[in-house]
Amino acid sequence: MAEKETTKQRGWLNKSEMAASLGISPQAFEKWGVQPVTRIGREAFYRVQDVVQNRIDHAARKQQPDGVDAEGIDPLAELKLTQEKLRLTRAQAYAQEQKNQVNDRQLVPVPFATFALARISAQIGSKLETVCKTVSRRHPDIDPRVLESFEREIALARNVTAQFGDDLPEILDEYLATLDQ
Repeated sequence: MAEKETTKQRGWLNKSEMAASLGISPQAFEKWGVQPVTRIGREAFYRVQDVVQNRIDHAARKQQPDGVDAEGIDPLAELKLTQEKLRLTRAQAYAQEQKNQVNDRQLVPVPFATFALARISAQIGSKLETVCKTVSRRHPDIDPRVLESFEREIALARNVTAQFGDDLPEILDEYLATLDQ
């Protein structure tokens, strides 16, 4: 049985010749993964058009984003969509639970608590303002120096209550920091 012998055709280059014509090393050319046209003995022969097509295909693959198939559709799109729907559902359930706790009067929103406490501290401050006048009317025989001392201390307490509303965010941050520990 006689085997059909293949002979080198015009335009075919072996690996060394092709790499030299491209200006790269034979090892770099081998990494490109170009399929040879044929092998004669131990020598592989390549066509320039196959090398050009390989490079075009390589450039086209580089332009495609990772995880996208030939039609431009992400094969994991359905999974990602399902995960996002699950995340959204969890967030909606959490928000509804919070709303229910507020409606059941088990949870108070921070803006309301800040408003209410600032209002209460303002009422306390205004009440402290009248304490000395009320005491001096009820007890006219009190020494004026004692009343002045009371007025100074009450003024300090009134300033603390007036500042209380502004200090609430810092107090909340401090409280939350203790919960983290």
